[in-house]
Amino acid sequence: MVLEVPTTIEPTLDQRKVLLSIRNLHVWYELRRFGFGIVGYVRAVDDVSFDLHRGEAIAVVGESGCGKSTLMKTILGLVRPREGSVTFEGKEIGQADQATLKWYRSQVGYIQQDPYGALPPFMSVRRILEEPLVIAGMKDGKERLERIHRVMEEVKLYPVEDFLGKFPHMLSGGQQQRVVIARAMILNPKLIVADEPVSMLDASVRVEILKLLRGLQESHHLSFIYITHDLSTVKYFSERIFVMYAGKLVEQSPIGELLKNPLHPYTHALLSATSDPDARNALSFREVPPGEPPSLVKPPPGCRFHPRCAQMIEGLCEIDEPPEFTPVPDHRVACWLHKE
Repeated sequence: MVLEVPTTIEPTLDQRKVLLSIRNLHVWYELRRFGFGIVGYVRAVDDVSFDLHRGEAIAVVGESGCGKSTLMKTILGLVRPREGSVTFEGKEIGQADQATLKWYRSQVGYIQQDPYGALPPFMSVRRILEEPLVIAGMKDGKERLERIHRVMEEVKLYPVEDFLGKFPHMLSGGQQQRVVIARAMILNPKLIVADEPVSMLDASVRVEILKLLRGLQESHHLSFIYITHDLSTVKYFSERIFVMYAGKLVEQSPIGELLKNPLHPYTHALLSATSDPDARNALSFREVPPGEPPSLVKPPPGCRFHPRCAQMIEGLCEIDEPPEFTPVPDHRVACWLHKE
């Protein structure tokens, strides 16, 4: 299998530690009247920056509509940014041509949220896993089958021969998700983007899939971006956590530090909304912020969380957008409450 790799400037030693770099990323969707004139924009991702290191697993969390799915699509090369850059191994991806995108997509695997909807119903497991290899240029059928066997064994779909000829409707939900994971792994990627990979599965299967993903990440030294709204699962999988609200990153921290010491009021709200398996707490009322998330067509000035924040500083939060502060080492938060 031969893929043409775009030429780039040789990175420095420090740059080699960073696999993916996002800088000042803006992704806005056009709003058109009757399909013609532009009347506004949906600011789905608005000035987001972070680095992902080799072999690192990060989680991007936030409620529905916060922009995490648009961020994921931009990282996958499915959506082009309005401004800013997406750099993978020193190569610009945000505005890349088709040849570069073909190479890039062989380096990045994608695990969808709904395994049944992600798998073509008219293709057997063998054909589903063989198709990426054919597209990537692997012409030797024996080599393709060997790769398929190896990956299926890694995701614990064995005996392999029992699954190769099956179609998606013949598999359980957990088995379907293992096929999706196998397809994401089939080209030996360096980065995996997982979009709510366990939200459609039974509770009994979720831990198994998370342990499988963690094992694959460690054995292959993979970088992982785990997209979720469920903070109860991130502690089993990620090293760092990024909290998104209304298109912006509001808090970044190592996972253990954030769960013990959340700094942003929105992060407090997310943690309070996390499901609690303790039956003694079933009747307790949780404190949740009032109101709804703001419209991303016309977001509020200043801090975007201030209309719902009980700790808002009048004359500041509703006027000036907060920069990032670092009140604790490696723990950054965009909130005026932590102004030095």
